[in-house]
Amino acid sequence: MELEHFPKLTVIMRGYSYDEAMTVIKVLSNFKQKVGVEVTTNNPRYLDIIRDGNKQYGELVYIGVGTILTVKHAQEAIDAGAQFMLGPNKFSSEIFKIAKKHNVITVPSAMTPTEVSQMFAEGADIVKIFPAITVKPSFFNQIQGPFGKLMLMAVGGINDSNAAEFVESGASYLGIGSSMFNKEDIKNKNFENLANSVQTYLDIWQD
Repeated sequence: MELEHFPKLTVIMRGYSYDEAMTVIKVLSNFKQKVGVEVTTNNPRYLDIIRDGNKQYGELVYIGVGTILTVKHAQEAIDAGAQFMLGPNKFSSEIFKIAKKHNVITVPSAMTPTEVSQMFAEGADIVKIFPAITVKPSFFNQIQGPFGKLMLMAVGGINDSNAAEFVESGASYLGIGSSMFNKEDIKNKNFENLANSVQTYLDIWQD
């Protein structure tokens, strides 16, 4: 996957059943603007979700893996077809090496200017600022003063009330977790409501 194709919006799926995850991926496949799906490693059957999601919707949705903590996680997810990988902390050199070998986008986490700089120096394509709500939107503008434009992703505490502010402050990408969907809409497979929830965030870039 090339960095220029990385989606502006990524839906983070943590704690989803197989059926729930496939429902969300199906909804996302109907958008003209391709959306990303991060399937975390602590989901039951996360490798099946990545593999089957790619088989059915791989040309319509970018499917990646999240909560990468080990080299084993990284290799298994790549083998299942993950196009990008995110983690809640810094990536090891071994994880970067495996990802580069397979042309998989790397998005490790950082929270300080030093950590951000270190991750880019070690090969990160994008750095995830996590939890973004802790450092506030202004962090994204302030850190890019001395460093210049950086490919930063805001994750953690992002919702429809503050998402636009993070983008306006310099976040290139957003990752939305539990605040993306109403749980009842997922349970009831309410495709219209689920699609409307996604569109709320996509409208940020259209506006």
